Amino acid sequence: MSTTDHTTVRGPDAERRDRADYTGGVYGSMLAASVVIGAGTLGSFPRLELVLLLLLTGLAFWVAHVHAQLFGSRLAKQSLDRHVVFHACREEWPIVKAAVPPALAVAVSPLLGLDVQGALWLALSVAVAGQVGWSVAAARRAGASWRLVAATASVNLLLGLLIISFKVFLKH
Repeated sequence: MSTTDHTTVRGPDAERRDRADYTGGVYGSMLAASVVIGAGTLGSFPRLELVLLLLLTGLAFWVAHVHAQLFGSRLAKQSLDRHVVFHACREEWPIVKAAVPPALAVAVSPLLGLDVQGALWLALSVAVAGQVGWSVAAARRAGASWRLVAATASVNLLLGLLIISFKVFLKH
């Protein structure tokens, strides 16, 4: 039985998945959780305000990260063109994506019979779950051992619980 060299043609989607960086997702989930704990003084439309606050904060931090990438170390290494700008935008997009599940949790909270406080806790739980999920996805994508996957999940869960303790401490 002979062995033959099998080469697989891989498209741009497969290559992009191989290069995927989940740092923005972990960061964005922590950011979303922080937004939720700081959202104690919402106005007349608290759910709408929290959804907007989550999404707009995600967008603002995305812009800040893209700007930092483009005008930080990249500018020293290469000139800016459309491809470089789009690459930086795509690379940092998980920050925004991470804000969507907690925002959706707030949006659907009335369907679950939750009051505003319940919606806040649901969004916070979803954000922490996202933080753990993004870290596990990153570890698995990097080929980490199950032990290391468990370690990164545990560390991110502890960070999430720390954020939750801030919410309990602030009592709003």
